Amino acid sequence: MVLVFVEGAGDELSQQALAFARGLGEELHAVLLGPGAEAQAAGLGAHGVALAHLASDPRLDAYAPAAYGQAVAALTRELGPAAVIAPGSERGNEVLAHAAARLEQPLSANTVTLALGHPAAVTRVRWGGSLLEEAHLHGTPLLATVAPHAVAAERVGAQEAEVRRFDPQLSESDLVVRVSERVGAGGGGVSLADAEVVVSGGRGVGSAEGFGVIEELAELIGAAVGCSRAVTMAGWRPHTDQVGQTGTKIAPELYIACGISGATQHMAGCKGAKRLLAINPDAEASIFASADYAVIGDLHEVVPAISAEIRRAKGG
Repeated sequence: MVLVFVEGAGDELSQQALAFARGLGEELHAVLLGPGAEAQAAGLGAHGVALAHLASDPRLDAYAPAAYGQAVAALTRELGPAAVIAPGSERGNEVLAHAAARLEQPLSANTVTLALGHPAAVTRVRWGGSLLEEAHLHGTPLLATVAPHAVAAERVGAQEAEVRRFDPQLSESDLVVRVSERVGAGGGGVSLADAEVVVSGGRGVGSAEGFGVIEELAELIGAAVGCSRAVTMAGWRPHTDQVGQTGTKIAPELYIACGISGATQHMAGCKGAKRLLAINPDAEASIFASADYAVIGDLHEVVPAISAEIRRAKGG
């Protein structure tokens, strides 16, 4: 049996983790924590889950990494799965790291393949996606997080999963660090993580004001606005807009990168994009090696020209 930590039934990275776990050929169980878990649990049957486990402690309604890790560890001890899998999201990596520490077992992060055995054989993404590492993982159970977009999220039926509750046996020390308030990002618009099209600007934009042409194009095509790490470091855009290894990992149908050189850390965040259009005045920029379409030119001339042509095509 394989146990999967699921952030939410509708969460794409969690669905990818479930698809990855199905490939191990074992019966699939899931653990859900936090608000809304009960309403979503039965629906996980559509992703191959036979049994969904819900923690009975209401204190888990507020995210607390140590408490979530304890809940997963307690359930793991009770069930004795062959492996525990989680999505390679910020929360998935954090929760499984806490669980691994409590279980005194190693953790394979950013895993793209896993073959059960003693030891298990794993392949995982390293150095911001620039190389793949093949290694052996010693431990029982095996713990791994799945690299984003390593597998496709797929439904496998319409059946409902059986649901049961368990007691995670939390202590007050598990709840010292927890979410006390949520503040939504300003501006609304299209979510960066879910957008079908993303338009990003890098250091080449030149200033915070320079993002006006990026925002104009994004509005015209219904895209989200992103940026590189250099931009957030300069204070031109908030960290929530950052695409990259230390920002948001995206998988749009089209990614338009304007004035971005293509550093390894940035490319690790956009490698899931189906198509990449790069605009840069430097013909030797490393991003062109990954681009499906390339425009060598000044973004301050090219991007407004694209926007003008789109407005013309729309009759505006």
